[in-house]
Amino acid sequence: MQEELDETDCRILALLQADASLTAADVAKQVGLSQSPCWRRIARLEHAGFIRQRVALLNRKKLGLGVVVFAQVKVVRGSRDALAEFEAAVRSFPEVQECYMLMGDTDFLLKVVTSDVDAYEEFLRLKLVRLPAVGGVRSNMALTPVKESTALPLERLLQRAAG
Repeated sequence: MQEELDETDCRILALLQADASLTAADVAKQVGLSQSPCWRRIARLEHAGFIRQRVALLNRKKLGLGVVVFAQVKVVRGSRDALAEFEAAVRSFPEVQECYMLMGDTDFLLKVVTSDVDAYEEFLRLKLVRLPAVGGVRSNMALTPVKESTALPLERLLQRAAG
């Protein structure tokens, strides 16, 4: 059973996911608590796993990482070891930002970030398709991001906690 969150917890989570650099004092002021109880709530939320980690979101284009490719991977039906090796390799590839196992025609969907198309081709040829479990890859290059967000939709959670 998931631990219950009250309205203040939900507001704290919303503030921190928008700006993880906020201090406990900043958050406390915005949610109407004093600093110590707010700090304890944040620590409890971290300990309970609601806050997985705090990170800085970098501007990939300013860093020369202008290409985003969504790679649909079909695996060869074979040993469990090959599948485990595929998953371990994908976790180790810095180019892969996200990887999801899917139901349907595609087995895995990877979000791959590289500097340019040549770098993606190198990743594809030298890393991805060399994995024994990979039976095929279908690549789709992203053009213009319409929405990029790391924020989870907490509105329903806030509504449920408030009433």
